[in-house]
Amino acid sequence: MSIVKIFSDSTSDLPQGWKDTYDIGIVPLYVVFEEGTLKDGVEITPEEVYRRVAARGALPKTAAPSPGDFITAFQPVIDSGHDIVYISLSSALSSTYQNALLAAGEFPEGRVHVVDSETLCGGIALLVMKAARAAAKGQSAADIAAMITAARSRVESEFVVDTLDYLYMGGRCSGMQNFIGSLLKIRPVLRLVDGAIVPVARIRGKKEKAVEQMLQHALANAADMDTELLIVAHTLADEDAKYLETALRRQTGVKEIAVIHAGCVIGSHCGPATVGLMYMR
Repeated sequence: MSIVKIFSDSTSDLPQGWKDTYDIGIVPLYVVFEEGTLKDGVEITPEEVYRRVAARGALPKTAAPSPGDFITAFQPVIDSGHDIVYISLSSALSSTYQNALLAAGEFPEGRVHVVDSETLCGGIALLVMKAARAAAKGQSAADIAAMITAARSRVESEFVVDTLDYLYMGGRCSGMQNFIGSLLKIRPVLRLVDGAIVPVARIRGKKEKAVEQMLQHALANAADMDTELLIVAHTLADEDAKYLETALRRQTGVKEIAVIHAGCVIGSHCGPATVGLMYMR
């Protein structure tokens, strides 16, 4: 282990290989059904979430890890003499960041650095990998936290949602919007702006049109992309993800393009067949 251990939460949706290679710690959020509370990615899979939603016609709730959860995760690392940088889900979307700050206050000053990613899913993963690679080179926790804080405003995250049903069940659109949207086959395009999710387009017709618009928006910024890593994230949208990966490999100079699967918390808000692009400027 390097002198600094990087942590994130389950909404970063990091592939297992990355977690193993860089010894990245993950603190899971919770998926809450009437019959019980389950740890995201540990006790329940996205596929099971979708099955339960289809059977019940209602979404689960999601919950942040408690300060106690963070203390339990951090304590052995601190006891072993290592410092921690924890990169959280956007504070505009969850209390995860605040709970991590409360936990950090229980340790000696400077041992646990908590950074608000101001993004989610693959956007967090981009920052986590930048932090993990810096830790592997021996950089200090304070320097890594400062670097990630400066870098987070350069993360671009955009998603195409296949159906309005999950947004409706989650209270993010009205019944009438859902009805009309479904009738006209409207696909929302969502973007992270200042840590919050905002709609930037509503594409009528085939989903491929919305995916293509998202791709072209990214390609328009190709000359300004950080060439280290670009992420395609999806929820059971393998064909869309493969199309984007192939197009981006052909039309950008990015060295690594990773396709990742979004987990239970992300999936329970946007639904299956969602696909997104995340890169850094």
